[in-house]
Amino acid sequence: MIFVTGDLHGSIDIHKLNSHNLPVNEELTKNDYVIVCGDFGLVFSGSAEEKYWLDWLHRKNFTTLFIDGNHENHDVLDSMHVSEWNGGKVHFINNSVIHLMRGQVYTIDGLKFFTFGGADSIDKGHRTEGKSWWKREMPSNAEYEEGLDNLEKNNWLVDYVISHDCSQSIFENLMAGLWVKSLNSINKYFEVLEEKLDYRQWYFGHYHDDRQVDPKHRLLYQQVIKL
Repeated sequence: MIFVTGDLHGSIDIHKLNSHNLPVNEELTKNDYVIVCGDFGLVFSGSAEEKYWLDWLHRKNFTTLFIDGNHENHDVLDSMHVSEWNGGKVHFINNSVIHLMRGQVYTIDGLKFFTFGGADSIDKGHRTEGKSWWKREMPSNAEYEEGLDNLEKNNWLVDYVISHDCSQSIFENLMAGLWVKSLNSINKYFEVLEEKLDYRQWYFGHYHDDRQVDPKHRLLYQQVIKL
């Protein structure tokens, strides 16, 4: 089984990954997966608290997969050894916690997932570079190109898209004129994908709400849903 949920923000929202909160009554195993849509926040400073919660996840009866959000220590993630898992590049935080990297296509339980983390911090002017904000929160051109190449290899057909931010049109739909921000390269990149990519459902986080924006786009925060 595969589940998907929104941002964790380190230990703040990790309670939703207690097994009894998952929407099933069946016994889970390490061959079942929970995917976090960014702002994982538990690979940051190597603190005792982070180690405690990573060990807590390791002991759980499922495997945690996550994409990166904007609130991550990207220097630490970038310094990790890159492995391959289920067809795409990953960072193994431990055997039960895996970082799904940007622009990758994975086959999990016979389903194809396109993943693309990262987002722009609108409050970065109040943050400190290298301590609470990293330029690598935004993707590189190479990551954008790798994503396009991998989708081309998969004939522009996947089952699910997992991202932290969303496309320009979905942002405009989501906010319905209530909030205007300067659209960035991720929003524009995803808009290009919307025109070419065939998929069942697109899940994203970042905006701290739970909402089915339209039939094919779902914003997640506190909810944990089964695919």
